[in-house]
Amino acid sequence: MRLIDSHCHLDLSAFDLDRDEVMQRARDKGVTDIIVPAVKASGWAKLHEISRSHNPVNVHAAFGLHPVFEEYHEVNDLLLLEKQLNNESAIAVGECGLDFFIDQFDKAKQLSFFTGQLDLAVQYQLPVIIHSRKSLDLVLKELRLRPSLNGVVHSYSGSYQQARQLIDLGFYLGFGGPITYPRATKLRSLIVDLPLESLLLETDAPDQPDISNHGQRNEPSWLNNIVSCVAGLRATSFEKVAEVTTKNSEQLFGL
Repeated sequence: MRLIDSHCHLDLSAFDLDRDEVMQRARDKGVTDIIVPAVKASGWAKLHEISRSHNPVNVHAAFGLHPVFEEYHEVNDLLLLEKQLNNESAIAVGECGLDFFIDQFDKAKQLSFFTGQLDLAVQYQLPVIIHSRKSLDLVLKELRLRPSLNGVVHSYSGSYQQARQLIDLGFYLGFGGPITYPRATKLRSLIVDLPLESLLLETDAPDQPDISNHGQRNEPSWLNNIVSCVAGLRATSFEKVAEVTTKNSEQLFGL
């Protein structure tokens, strides 16, 4: 049984002491591939090194500028990103997006970096990995302006109607640990109501652990818990969820 963690920050310092062991535990649980999206330019070299190392799992690098880290981004970073995409093999552009959840974030700066990364994804014909909080209508607007784009909105938290619009645009929706909490009724309804062929499963490790690991550092070996939750909510088998969502990741990222 092959599983793909479609969103995991394996390059962050939270894994510096035991990254190899974390990857081995993931492989032991059937996770063969991990998509790792960068969050700021200063981390690209480290991510590239990890992805090129001999790992128990296949680590696929995406390069981007995360909106929550806007204070670290320089105007020149978009030029550096273009050079990075031109010189290195990347599976996607991201993590990019918009985060209007925190009022003090500079919305204009976020939008400038987001649209710049979308344009690079179009130029290099790569999927995008999108972070969106309190900003999905504007994200949808920008995606409609670039109809050749595809990708995933990870840790999806929007409405059913917005989800259908994204699917119609050729996008997938990423779900992880939050769906395992019984109080997450909206998310759990989406898991039931949306087509399985439009879902990607993720851990977002080291963040967003599932309910059985609440309060702990998340890791990709726990992706099984997400698969089991989706299977339970949809009243289908673990094997069916694993098969379809793995195929979804393969198709989007060209694995």
